[in-house]
Amino acid sequence: MSGIKIMAVSLGCPKNRVDLEVMLGLLAEAGYEIVDDPFASQIILINTCGFIQPAVEEAIEEILAHAELKEKNPDLKLVVTGCLVQRYGLTLAKQLPEVDLFIGTDGFQEIVARLKSLTSSPPPATPSFVMDSSMPRILTTPSHRAFLKISEGCSNRCAYCLIPAIRGPLRSRTMNDLIQEAEKLDATGVRELTLVAQDLTAYGVDLADGQTNLHALLQQLLSRTTIPWLRLLYLYPSSLSSELLELMAAEERLLNYLDIPLQHVASSVLKAMRRPFSPHHVHEVIERIRATLPQAVIRTTFMVGFPGETWADVEEIAKFLQDYRLNNVGIFTYCNEEGCAAAEMAEQIPEEEKKERYNYLMEVQAPISLAHNEALLGRTIDVLVDGVSDETELLLTGRTRFQAPEIDGCVYINEGKCNSGDMVRVRITDAHPYDLVGGIVEEVG
Repeated sequence: MSGIKIMAVSLGCPKNRVDLEVMLGLLAEAGYEIVDDPFASQIILINTCGFIQPAVEEAIEEILAHAELKEKNPDLKLVVTGCLVQRYGLTLAKQLPEVDLFIGTDGFQEIVARLKSLTSSPPPATPSFVMDSSMPRILTTPSHRAFLKISEGCSNRCAYCLIPAIRGPLRSRTMNDLIQEAEKLDATGVRELTLVAQDLTAYGVDLADGQTNLHALLQQLLSRTTIPWLRLLYLYPSSLSSELLELMAAEERLLNYLDIPLQHVASSVLKAMRRPFSPHHVHEVIERIRATLPQAVIRTTFMVGFPGETWADVEEIAKFLQDYRLNNVGIFTYCNEEGCAAAEMAEQIPEEEKKERYNYLMEVQAPISLAHNEALLGRTIDVLVDGVSDETELLLTGRTRFQAPEIDGCVYINEGKCNSGDMVRVRITDAHPYDLVGGIVEEVG
């Protein structure tokens, strides 16, 4: 297959991105040429998300947009992989005849053989594949940062979530395997390594050896790599240990950034969602974080419009936001997903009402996020530079310790020169609810 040009598109979460990077590594190893130009491609690969309906719609739009290229190039092959395929199976073949090959979340490791035959087969009902460090991988992020997927799937059974059905049950990678991959990334110059999983705090539970857990993995990463920034996405409140918080307090390289997906704080809604914690536990966790890590940045997400939710429940979220003043908060509206228990629940909320609740909570949080950023005015902080801004070539962009890649805001650098991957000191001159602006003072040694 030497010389065949293939372009890839990644949709969805960082975990999905890692899958695509493995596919690209396998393809390059087999002689395919990875390109960025769809018009120069002989194959276009779209790795999809199918977690919620807006993601499904985005994936379909992306597929149809690239399918139009076949009108000018009939020999072009269109390959669709990932969560959309795992969720809907080969029923997609009838709806999307323009696609030449479908592969689900379990099967992408066979991408080279499947491309040769262009044979789609039904994805397994329960995915079981787990990647390992021996598999080739081509980063699609800037070369100074990477994601490390420490486990696959999820064994939680939240009433609104399809992840266990799409990705299968929790399957943790071994610590030795993860360390080997991290050491490879360290050797290539990665300066920010973000650990990702559906639930980082559940890492190792399925192995049941008493030794494999997130705390032990982080200790190994700290001792066996020199990567300056280690970031964690995501930490479930029901199993966030004091031992982990103490490690974060002791180790500067382990960023004091905690992304804790709460989804709600009202007791009745949490129970209906089948979340494994209570409002009391949520408050206790936040207070424990603040006591151990006073400077920690906390991010969370809240879902509004879940079946049976009342305005009083929404007001509980608003009060929580005002009381705890979290740094970064994502609000999104509940969507019915076929196959989820919540889709069959009574007291469904009208879409207009969901939007009203969304807008209300966004208005509550905006001045809180702005105040956090305004507190940085005049201060000089470390920034990891990502490169030239997408907005204009006159600005560089980077991120502070409390801004996760592809999730939070950024720092726009309007003064000074540096390269992508540099760590620089930036004096903050302007603050907005999500982004900061400043000039370079010096490079960090």
